Amino acid sequence: MLMRRVTGKANVPDVTGPTVPVRKPDFLPSRDTPKLRATWLGHACYYVEFPGGLRVLFDPVLEERCGPYNLLGPKRFTEAPCQIKDIPVIDAVVISHNHYDHLSYPGVTEIAKLHPNCHFFVPLGNKSWFHSCGIEKVTELDWWDERDVTLSPSKHEDPKIEAVGEAVSGPAEITARLSCLPCQHSTNWVKSDTGYKAVPALPEGEDDHDAKYEFAICPAFKQVGEFRGPFDLGLIPIGAYAPRHIWSSAHADPHDAVNIFQDTKCKKALGMHWGTWVLTEEDVLEPPQKLKTALKRFNMPETGVFDVCDIGESREF
Repeated sequence: MLMRRVTGKANVPDVTGPTVPVRKPDFLPSRDTPKLRATWLGHACYYVEFPGGLRVLFDPVLEERCGPYNLLGPKRFTEAPCQIKDIPVIDAVVISHNHYDHLSYPGVTEIAKLHPNCHFFVPLGNKSWFHSCGIEKVTELDWWDERDVTLSPSKHEDPKIEAVGEAVSGPAEITARLSCLPCQHSTNWVKSDTGYKAVPALPEGEDDHDAKYEFAICPAFKQVGEFRGPFDLGLIPIGAYAPRHIWSSAHADPHDAVNIFQDTKCKKALGMHWGTWVLTEEDVLEPPQKLKTALKRFNMPETGVFDVCDIGESREF
């Protein structure tokens, strides 16, 4: 049910259950991963198990509230599927940007304590904050920066982080390359919050995706597709978009998300940035419904290419 205030017609999303199913994650018992495996832990938090053995946690915020001191800010309407201590291995943490729903002080400090060899990758301007929290293993990256990562888990060594093109520090069991890619938000990488275009206020009932409207779009996504694509898997935001004239420049709606999917040349995708906190005015279950409508509009299958999953669910690719 959607409720509307009389003044301003602002929608108040109904968070009474059932909303998004939550299940206990089933993490792999070892680094033996034949396929790419992604587990959604709610909002923008994904735990990705790579076939090479690397284990990466993106935007870990598993507390009840996203806000200062865990006392202020929106409260979850879906439970966290697990806690930090339940995640068996974390080699690297990637923080997309420093908003409360993507960066948690209790979360990152607990990870650093439980996984002392873990390395944190953060956007430009955030390294000093991590150092002030007592976290020293941090690499700060600007857009288009890349780093090679080498890791020997059997030797219990810290990951070695080197600029692309430099000599690799000896043999390692795991090698990977991490790229910081641009999008349209604030202090942001290609994963997580992003807008696609800026939409002005339109008459009620008008669809800003109608062919009669032409709005300037962010060119970064086609550049990412050209210079770094294709991608086996995209983790693409589909929620926190209403009202559009306020949020479109910072948050993609499902139609924008399909545009991003195509521009960046993703082979498959999973939706995120929805189903956890009420941050904007769309109904809490609207994003996946609108995603299917958008996929149909693009003549793409409604399932099997760009999907959503339950919180705590793992998908293999």
